[in-house]
Amino acid sequence: MNSPLALENPLQLSRADALKIAKDILLAPAGITEQDLQKTLSHMHQHHLDDADLYFQRTHNEAWSLEEGIVKSGSFSIDQGVGVRAVSHDKTAFAYSDEISATALKNAAEATRVIGPNNNKTYISPKWATPATHALYQSLNPLDSLDAKAKIALLEDIERKAKAKDPRIVQVMAGLAGEFDVVLVARANGVLAADIRPLVRVSITVIAEQNGRREVGSSGGGGRFDYHFFVTEKIDHWINEAVRSALVNLESRPAPAGPMTVVLGPGWPGVLLHEAIGHGLEGDFNRKGSSAFSGKIGQRVAAKGVTVVDDGTIAGRRGSLSVDDEGNPTQCTTLIEDGILKGYIQDSLNARLMKMPVTGNARRESYASLPMPRMTNTYMLGGKDDPNEIVASIKKGLYAVNFGGGQVDITSGKFVFSASEAYWVENGKIQYPVKGATIIGNGPESLKDISMIGNDMGLDSGIGVCGKDGQSVPVGVGQPTLRIDNMTVGGTTQ
Repeated sequence: MNSPLALENPLQLSRADALKIAKDILLAPAGITEQDLQKTLSHMHQHHLDDADLYFQRTHNEAWSLEEGIVKSGSFSIDQGVGVRAVSHDKTAFAYSDEISATALKNAAEATRVIGPNNNKTYISPKWATPATHALYQSLNPLDSLDAKAKIALLEDIERKAKAKDPRIVQVMAGLAGEFDVVLVARANGVLAADIRPLVRVSITVIAEQNGRREVGSSGGGGRFDYHFFVTEKIDHWINEAVRSALVNLESRPAPAGPMTVVLGPGWPGVLLHEAIGHGLEGDFNRKGSSAFSGKIGQRVAAKGVTVVDDGTIAGRRGSLSVDDEGNPTQCTTLIEDGILKGYIQDSLNARLMKMPVTGNARRESYASLPMPRMTNTYMLGGKDDPNEIVASIKKGLYAVNFGGGQVDITSGKFVFSASEAYWVENGKIQYPVKGATIIGNGPESLKDISMIGNDMGLDSGIGVCGKDGQSVPVGVGQPTLRIDNMTVGGTTQ
């Protein structure tokens, strides 16, 4: 499926250019050649293996944070290394080193290949082939796009503007983070792929105080750009959102509790979709039969009109990748179409064992981590309903505009999410903001209870981080305004 959100990228980086940059940064300093990679994989395949790969990575990270008018913390790090993986049927052996050298590569290969039986055969690696990749982001190091003074000035400007918005804003915390990630993947099937991945983010948190009561509001955004992405208009918008949210919460009342209709706003509330449904569509959970969606391809799992995709091909988005961490090009995968389950999110291992197509969703936190099927940008497509009419359709219920944290049980599909901004609605009219609202439900059941789908599909602003098995990766989420019937809200009964 082609991405419904495909954009023209202003700077095309060819796969040959990416490969050259990665080899210059990762291999050349250690004197490692493409022939050395082939020899390593050939040595590993003297044992019977179903798959093997070498994953090289160098990452530059920085973070700045401002509080009470001063930069209170700052960090900068460079991390590099190589991970070596061998796969035999459903078993995996993995070794890594924070030193990129011929010796480290040889030792890791020797340690991992023993997962398969010795076949005493000479294995000849196929000639390298670089897959067609998407040019989705610039190749420049974002950390170099602003000097230290400009980064500090940006944070100070955020604080000054936020406090000037309203005298009730008593504290402002702002953060700036950047990453420059260079990866190279060599696989036993002959794939040799590289990716140059920039990533930036701004976070803004404000505290408002009135009559001794304090409330918090937050906002921010980012993507796979350099720091020049944070033009004044974007920063001003996020400042306004953080301040507005805090001031709204100052007026909030205890949330009613019980079963009711819930309307979710567009954009970031898609994090509920990500957690409650997206994880359940990942291949490893379904191969093991531990997902509520296991064995249901071709069956109706959601209301008519519900279409959910995972799309790693949107230019500049936080969750996008030119290639995944196995060297496979990312794609736009339809998971649910008009309520019918169409497929799962797959890496190579789970796709092979399930006899299903690879979807380009193998992701790992770093060279020291194993790849696994993970989401990229997961969102629900828009429908035909007017968002205002969706809210007006509520007799008594909750309108949740923004969310904080949440938890989900993959096996049962049950989830719990806290709303950071929500409103009580009666007879189609917003009555007042509420505090302490917790959305409780079951992912598969909630999909079936969707009764209205807005025409305002939006993606989040670029703040998502997904955790799984101790690994964190950047992701994107999105959805239109949705009406979900028969949900449970935990709050304070009035």
